[in-house]
Amino acid sequence: MVDSKANGCQCEPPESGCAVRKSGVFVQKLTESSYIDRMICKKCLVGGRVQGVFYRATAAARAQELRIRGYARNLADGRVEVLAYGDEAAVETFVGWLWTGSTASKVTSVDVSDIAPDSVQLTAGFYTS
Repeated sequence: MVDSKANGCQCEPPESGCAVRKSGVFVQKLTESSYIDRMICKKCLVGGRVQGVFYRATAAARAQELRIRGYARNLADGRVEVLAYGDEAAVETFVGWLWTGSTASKVTSVDVSDIAPDSVQLTAGFYTS
């Protein structure tokens, strides 16, 4: 065990692949491949009253808060297609939020499909069309 002088707590010694900052905080070094491994992509088809009720704009705002890349676009059949790419926890949170939507929306279905993250080419940010 390592005593932390900052607050008196005891911490486990760092594992291999970790670095210790001057502050005594252990920081795990992520390789590019381990960072990419944590990224996921989901394609969601959202049904209900989701067009003309600021659903896409609200989804874009929430996605930006969660640092998710992707898009939301209206489909001819009245649904909204959402592509969400980002950190696994953030994308899962966002997909759960899709059931909420804007205050005027009434979501009745969210069909979710996994997409291989390396098969998607996205611009930075989240956009609507």
